[in-house]
Amino acid sequence: MTNPLQNPGRAGQNQGRGGFASLPTPPKGWPIASYPTYAEAQRAVDHLSDQEFPVQQVTIVGVDLMQVERVTGRLTWPRVLGGGALTGAWLGLFIGLVLGFFGPSPWGSLIAGLIAGIFFGLITSGLQYAMARGTRDFSSTMQLVAGRYDVLCDPQSAEQGRDLLARLTI
Repeated sequence: MTNPLQNPGRAGQNQGRGGFASLPTPPKGWPIASYPTYAEAQRAVDHLSDQEFPVQQVTIVGVDLMQVERVTGRLTWPRVLGGGALTGAWLGLFIGLVLGFFGPSPWGSLIAGLIAGIFFGLITSGLQYAMARGTRDFSSTMQLVAGRYDVLCDPQSAEQGRDLLARLTI
């Protein structure tokens, strides 16, 4: 077995002793193309695969990473409590369903779970929102995106990969 610290390999292949992944390593290879979106880089690698290029020698690297937070709306008490009640209802239904399998009254367990879930959902969401004291009165989603996506290839196949991608029209 080769030492993963001497030959880190690619993702999924860099297993050390006992199955633990080795330390993260920077990608290796020569750039053969660069794209503004991940979808275009993915399409390029798919094209290489269609041409029977050894794609195991290819890596897509996101460069100039950015964390993007997109604001989806304003938080208000009705919205916070409604979301808490809905989340609690789902959890309560699940717990009630599980308890219903083992209890004498399945419908009773389901209804009790639903009511308890709504109650605890309202309490936990209300407490969290109250403790924030207006410091974060909006909802959002987070995403990690790159400014560009480079396609790297092992040096021995880089020229062939570059030639194949030159024929691809995106």
